[in-house]
Amino acid sequence: MDARLAEFGGQEPHRENVAALRCFKGIDTVTAVCLVAELHDFRRFHSPRHLAAYVGLVPSEHSSGERERRGSITKTGNRHVRRLLVEASWHHRHRPARSAPLRARREGQPARVLAVADRAQERLSARYRRMSEHGKVHPKTIVAVARELCGYLWAVLHPAAAMTRARSA
Repeated sequence: MDARLAEFGGQEPHRENVAALRCFKGIDTVTAVCLVAELHDFRRFHSPRHLAAYVGLVPSEHSSGERERRGSITKTGNRHVRRLLVEASWHHRHRPARSAPLRARREGQPARVLAVADRAQERLSARYRRMSEHGKVHPKTIVAVARELCGYLWAVLHPAAAMTRARSA
């Protein structure tokens, strides 16, 4: 099954997106293929917040007038993608490092993708440590990391994000 998924991920039009996702810590071929297959075209998400809301990684809110109450995540949308992102986020518990398999997956990828993946690894690991040091329970911390990871994936796969970076460079 893994070989068939890898074969599917190596074909057009998915090859580029799967290869870009594999540059992130915690995401290998099966996870990348599943994310691309489930989310399809990233152009339908106008911002990382829209993607996080679609996946159900945003906090629920019960507010009225002056009172603001935020609850747990909404869990609406695609539960499979949410589970994959949460699973990938557990890898950011450890200090940022590029293992040999990760280095091999990153070979030949565009510098823009590698820069975003490196920035994500640094920031997500720091966020996990910071939240853990402040006494947050681990599952809540991992969900917060998954929400941010969702934004980094959007930044790599959304065409408008790539064009904005190219214009500013």
